[in-house]
Amino acid sequence: MLSFRDRAVVVTGAAGGLGRAYARGFAARGASLLLNDLPESGVEELAAELGAAADTSTVATREGGAAVVEHALERFGRLDVLVNNAGIARPNYLEDLAWDDLEETLAVHLLGAFHVTKPAWQPLSEQGGGAVVNTTSAVGLFGQPRSSGYGAAKMGVVGLTRVLALEGAPLGIRVNAIAPVAVSPMAGAVYGPLTPKLDPDLVAAAVLALAHESCPLTGEVVSAGGGRLARLVIGAAEGLFDEALDPERAAAFLRDGFESLAVSAPGSAMAEIDLIRVRYPELAEPMRYEPPPREA
Repeated sequence: MLSFRDRAVVVTGAAGGLGRAYARGFAARGASLLLNDLPESGVEELAAELGAAADTSTVATREGGAAVVEHALERFGRLDVLVNNAGIARPNYLEDLAWDDLEETLAVHLLGAFHVTKPAWQPLSEQGGGAVVNTTSAVGLFGQPRSSGYGAAKMGVVGLTRVLALEGAPLGIRVNAIAPVAVSPMAGAVYGPLTPKLDPDLVAAAVLALAHESCPLTGEVVSAGGGRLARLVIGAAEGLFDEALDPERAAAFLRDGFESLAVSAPGSAMAEIDLIRVRYPELAEPMRYEPPPREA
């Protein structure tokens, strides 16, 4: 059985359907648990039920995110797992989308992940590593009407996950993203007749597995729901290569050959650029990117 005994875990958005399932899963497996959600969410009652600590800071601000991490460190003296689960729903067509709703969506879903992960990064690094599980959505990767703000935020989370996985690898910090499909207050009735099959516990199983120290994965997006577990990838097709490419040739390819299904999943942006390099035989060496040294 996967155990989280002697491990400190933070779950944001913990009082809702998915967050509550995560919280109960971690608690059942011995985690020292800090549950974060808004004051009116019932998080304090849930924390009391599970023997966990409750935090009512908002992740929508830098100060709130820092307060969540500080609370965990004061309570447990360490932080091993961060689950960025907090979210809100403000669906609308673009022409009807209020700026306030857009900004709040980005603040909670995307900036919220930054607000908590950034202050958690140093403690995770100093203790030799840990796990971050971000929350994305198929809406971000594949699109859905009435979801421009939400989709943009969730695709931003994918980018954050991929970059932090690369930055965290030498520090022992694994960063993955979960794309859940489950009954939740935020999802409402969107799943129709499939709803009875979408128990949040089936997503929680994947989240706990990603969070556990035995998991080797980092930089992955995992779809989970209804008992299905799958890798989601962003692929790059082989495409067209023409050293003398002109607008007419490009237009013809975009019209007639663009939807090629021969794709690979590059491990980084430089790996995707390597798909250009291999077309030039004189450039034998793969692209290598060395980030600048950290400032002292």
